Order: sequence, then C-alpha cells, then structure tokens
Amino acid sequence: MSERELGQFLLLLALLFGATYLLFGILERMKIPGILGALLVAMGAHYTFVGELISQGVFYEAFTMLAELGVLFLLFFIGLQIDTKAMRSQSGNIILATVFNTLLPFALGVWAMRYLGYDWMIAFVVGLTRMPTAEAVIVPILDEFGLIKTKVGHYIVGAGVLDDVIEVFLIALVSVWIGEKSGLLSQDSEEILRLGLSILIFIVAAWAVRKWLLLPLSHWLKIRVSNLILLTVIVLFAFGGFAEYSELGLVVGAIVAGMLMRPVFDAAGETGLHATKTVRSVSYGFFGIIFFLWIGMSVDLGAIIRVPELTILLFLAAFIGKIIGIFLMVPLGQLTSLEAWTIGIGLNARLTTEIIVAKLLFDAGLIDTQLFTALVAASSLSTVIVPLLFSLIVSHWKGALLS
Repeated sequence: MSERELGQFLLLLALLFGATYLLFGILERMKIPGILGALLVAMGAHYTFVGELISQGVFYEAFTMLAELGVLFLLFFIGLQIDTKAMRSQSGNIILATVFNTLLPFALGVWAMRYLGYDWMIAFVVGLTRMPTAEAVIVPILDEFGLIKTKVGHYIVGAGVLDDVIEVFLIALVSVWIGEKSGLLSQDSEEILRLGLSILIFIVAAWAVRKWLLLPLSHWLKIRVSNLILLTVIVLFAFGGFAEYSELGLVVGAIVAGMLMRPVFDAAGETGLHATKTVRSVSYGFFGIIFFLWIGMSVDLGAIIRVPELTILLFLAAFIGKIIGIFLMVPLGQLTSLEAWTIGIGLNARLTTEIIVAKLLFDAGLIDTQLFTALVAASSLSTVIVPLLFSLIVSHWKGALLS
C-alpha cells in the first residue's frame, strides 16, 4: 500500500468510525448496544462510494485483515470471562442443546430443498449449512448486556464453540464430495485425516500450556499490565494462528486462548483486573467496531430481492429449526421459555460458513446461480435481523435473564 493509498484508507476509516460514533449515542439512548451502530453504518455505506472503495483491491485486503484481528480480540476477551467450572457443570445440557439445535435446522433444510425439487445430495449439503452458528456476531452483544456469565451466555458460547467443530467437518465433507466428483477423493481423504490430527494436537497443546507453561511464564517478567498484554498477544496469536492454519478457525483459537489466560489474570490480582479492562477497551473501542463494519459491508441486501422466496425459505429453515431445537430443553426442565427464546434467537446468527460452502459448490458447478444467490442472501438476512432482534429481546428481559 502506497503512502497515498494509506492516507485514503485511514480517511475512509475515520469517516466510518465518525458515523458509528454518532450512531452509538442514539442507540445507547434506546438501550441497544452501541456496537450495532457499526453494523448499520456499514450496511448504509455499502451502497455509497465508501463501500465501493473499501470493498476492492488493497483496501479490502487491509480491511479484512483488521476484521480478522477483530474476531481474535473480541473472542479472546469472551474466553477470558468464561467460567470453566460453570461450563463443565452444564456441559451435558449444552451438548444436548447443540444436538437439538443442529439436527432440526438440518432436517428442515433438507425438506425445503427436496420440496423445491433439488436432488438428495444437494438437499443434504444445503441442510448442513443450516446448522452452524456465528457466535462471533452475537457474543459481543451478550457481553454488552453483562450476560456472558449467565446460563444464557454459557449455552450460546458453549453451543457456538461446538458448532464451530461442526463447521470444520461440514466444509471438509463438501470438499470430499467435490473431490469425489472431480476424481480427487484420495487427496481429500488425506485432508480429513490431517484435520483430525490437528484437532488432537490442538487439544493436547492447550492442556499442556495451561497446566505447565503459562503461570511460570507470566513471572518471567515483572507483573504489570503491559507485560500481561504482551503475553496475551503471544498466546492469542499462537493459538489463533495454529487454529486458522489447521482449519479449525479463528473463533476456536481465540476463545481457547482467552480461557487459557484467565488463570494468569486471576493470579495477577489487581494488575490482572487492569489488564482485563485494557483488553476490553481495545476490543470494543477499535477491533470490535472494525469487525462489525466488515460484517455490514458483507451484507448483500440486493440478493434478498433477487430470489426472495428461496432466501426466506432457507432463512426460516434455520431460524425455526434452532428455536424449536432449543425449546426441547424446556420440558426437560433445563431452560425457561424466556431463556429458550433468547438462546434460540442468539444461535441463529450467521456469517461465513454457508457462503464458503456455497462458493465451493458453485465453483464446482454443483449448484446453480439461483441457489448460490439465495444462500448468500439468507446469510445476509440473518446478519441483519438476528443481532437487532436479539438486542431488543435482551434489553427488555435483561432483569429476568440475570436472576
């Protein structure tokens, strides 16, 4: 990037941040998390010269890299707040809820595709795209309302992380199917084995680092905020980088890094509290805004208009399936109706997985333009509706959810 291009890029960011800052004030007076202002600003800017400039070439590459760092820092902070003991005590219920809230959207997605006349294999793969959750979109809103450490927070974070594992195998499965169609099955089978090995290495490494390395390493330098932040960046980049390199995804790496660093921050006492506040300020004051601006720029409202019926059908397959799936936990006595509504809507957040899968299938010539457009549009529709609906529900029922 040349000096002139860098200057233009910074001016574009200043314009987006300035509009976001103004909208923050309006949203906060409406008891809606200000961070959604970035999403709304970017959705509007998408159709202006700002969106045109920042969505291409070197500007887009720089913007995307900053957004990915935003995911890292946002979800590291969330991982830092997770109470692992509380999560473990509810792990069985969280796993059961994940099974329910993935199988039902899958079944409805398959039915919708078969109803529209698509063959069983396409219906199966599209059904799989109805399953995952983009918790990176919804968890920062949870944190803004102070609900991370509640049952609602534990379910959304826990089910979201399990969904990320499902996402990895979903993309791998689609790759294998495409490989089979193109005669590359043996190579893709080796990729599946490599993926399984990567997951095992990641788990062992996280366990070993937490048990033997981090606390002694934190005393290598004097315990002060700047040194804790330096150690944080090392751990975050190491686990985020390994997770992304091995195709487990940034989300898993960032949350695990935060969980690993929590005992270090706790052991640092008052200094750890100050370091936590610093991480939060950086995450929400810069990186989080960049991330939500990037999401807003990625929303394609035009696609919704081009194929409305198919888009709405795909959206509802996931939305209704996840709501019903979570509500199955109510008669089991694990959730109240209010908790089920909140969790079910929160787990409907979408972002990239279905678009990645759609692009793989489209590039391989296995789905047509109409279905590809509808999958992208359904993701965009979810990106617009779910965060706003979730914020309205939580702002109205926050007291009951905290009790």
